[in-house]
Amino acid sequence: MKPALDLHVKIKRELPEDTCMFVDLFTGFDKVGAVRKQFGGKSLGVLRKTRIHLVDSKGYLRVDNDTGDFIICRPYLRSGDEKHFYLDLIHELTHVKQHLEGRELYDRTYAYVDRPTEIEAYAVAVGEARRIGMTEEEIVDYLKVEWVSQSDFKRMLKTLGVAQEKPKSGKKRS
Repeated sequence: MKPALDLHVKIKRELPEDTCMFVDLFTGFDKVGAVRKQFGGKSLGVLRKTRIHLVDSKGYLRVDNDTGDFIICRPYLRSGDEKHFYLDLIHELTHVKQHLEGRELYDRTYAYVDRPTEIEAYAVAVGEARRIGMTEEEIVDYLKVEWVSQSDFKRMLKTLGVAQEKPKSGKKRS
C-alpha cells in the first residue's frame, strides 16, 4: 500500500459560506510549480482574486466563462478523491489563466476532447499527475469522465500522450 501523498497544499473540505476566495479554501497552490509556470510571480495575487462559489449540486468544478470564478459542487469538495480534486484545481486554474487572457473557455464549435482550452488544461494536469508520481493507469482513471464516449476518450488520451490502458471499471470521480 502506498503511503499518503503529501501534495504540500491544504484543501479545506468544509466551508459554511457559499462564496469565498480561493485562498480561503486552498493554501499552498502559489508554490506549486504548475501554478507558478502559468502565473509566474503573480500566482498568489491571482489566487487571492479568484472567487469560489459553492453549489449544492452533483458534479465537480468548473470556471465561469464570464467571470473567471470557480463553481465547485459541495459534495465533490467534501468527498472527492484527494489527488483527483487536486488535479482538477490545477486544470481549472489553467482555465482561470485562459479567462484572464480573454479566451473563450467553452467554444462549442469543438468537441469537448478537441477543444484547445480543454487540451491545454488537461495537459497541465497530466504533467502535474506525472510529477506527483501517478502511474499511467492512475492518470487514465483520473481522466475518465462519464460525459466522454470511449472513442473520444481514446482520442483524448492519444492527444495528451497518455498510455491507453483501460480505466478501473468505469469509476467516476464523485
